Amino acid sequence: MTHSTSPDSVVVVGAGQGGYQTAASLREHGYPGRITLISAEDALPYERPPLSKAYLKGEADEAQLWLRPATYYVRQSIDLVAGTVTEIDPAARTVRLADGSSYDYGHLVLATGAKPRTLGVPGTGLRGVHTLRTSQDAAALQSSLAGARRAVVVGAGFIGLEFAAVARQLGVEVTVVEALDRPLARVASARTAEHFTRLHRGAGTRLLFGQGVAALHGDGRSHVTAVELADGSRLPADLVLVGIGVIPHTELAAAAGLPVNGGITVDSHLLTDDPHISAIGDCAAFPQARSGSRLRLESVQNAVGHAQSVARRLTGAPSRYDELPWFWSDQFATTVQIAGYDEGHDTEVILGDDPDAFSVLLFRGDELQAVESVNRPTDHLAARRLLTQGSTLTPGDAAAPGFGLREHLRSLVRGGTEAPVPL
Repeated sequence: MTHSTSPDSVVVVGAGQGGYQTAASLREHGYPGRITLISAEDALPYERPPLSKAYLKGEADEAQLWLRPATYYVRQSIDLVAGTVTEIDPAARTVRLADGSSYDYGHLVLATGAKPRTLGVPGTGLRGVHTLRTSQDAAALQSSLAGARRAVVVGAGFIGLEFAAVARQLGVEVTVVEALDRPLARVASARTAEHFTRLHRGAGTRLLFGQGVAALHGDGRSHVTAVELADGSRLPADLVLVGIGVIPHTELAAAAGLPVNGGITVDSHLLTDDPHISAIGDCAAFPQARSGSRLRLESVQNAVGHAQSVARRLTGAPSRYDELPWFWSDQFATTVQIAGYDEGHDTEVILGDDPDAFSVLLFRGDELQAVESVNRPTDHLAARRLLTQGSTLTPGDAAAPGFGLREHLRSLVRGGTEAPVPL
């Protein structure tokens, strides 16, 4: 039921996962007002995770990535607009687009996402040099990949490694260059990083750590031919993917006078300083429920959870956003799933003797921060439930012979300290 204080109209800027989900969830909660969903891309809202995997391999076309077909937006009376928002006028509660059109809002949701970081070295404008964020990026990369023999990936994060896996499966020679001393250094433990190093090297990928890029070089037709490293060595390449992270789109918010600090600053209800403007997803810096520290997360789960929380608030059921973060990545036949958020651990406990199937429990003191599960989906589900309900697990408990996450959770249920868990 819609609350009497619901706004008469909602404008959502950004039609990625979070923007789409905001519109969809508003209708699911019975919101009767006008919804305008503004997309900077002239395309139906689509899933991004398959862009670096199934789409590149030719296993999914653009239509298969759509979150909903065009008829859905018509049936739900969601006005899907293609255009670039150039200005927010908070006083008039209006957004203006590059084509001169404008839209009034009762409430504005900024789901502006992020853009890939660029290298900032000579040669980044050469043909054959790519980033991967949008379906247009993926289509261009797929086209280059079809004729490539040697690819260099700059950055060993999830995007870089997922692309490297696909490229190797397609028979392309791949070298991954990473400035830090291991892959996934910002998002995973050393044990998990070691597994992915071994996985990629076993597939024939060359991994270079502690290396910076000085320049990209091309031929007479302005096509990339080599990557020059900081030590002066050159790597031959006819395709380069730059995967060194993203920068949140905060320019609109900042120009409108909203606080920005590593992302658009929001409170635990995802509201900015302006009570008529929310921010969600990759562009939003929000307080972590467990620690209170401000986070900006790039994940489908985070975007969807934010959107659903805002939709509930706008339809009369306000609640703090306190969902547990979780992430995943597929590379070759391996899946890593991460539950929780590691804000600095001092103890690691490894479960499982199989080098290709294990979980890493990350503790700070006696507090379980996060669990990384490689090819152990049951551990991941148990970890999510345990972390959501508040874990009393200590490193000593986890290191005990025969310890298992699922069994531990079941013992808590039998002891009456946890809700029943379907495991």
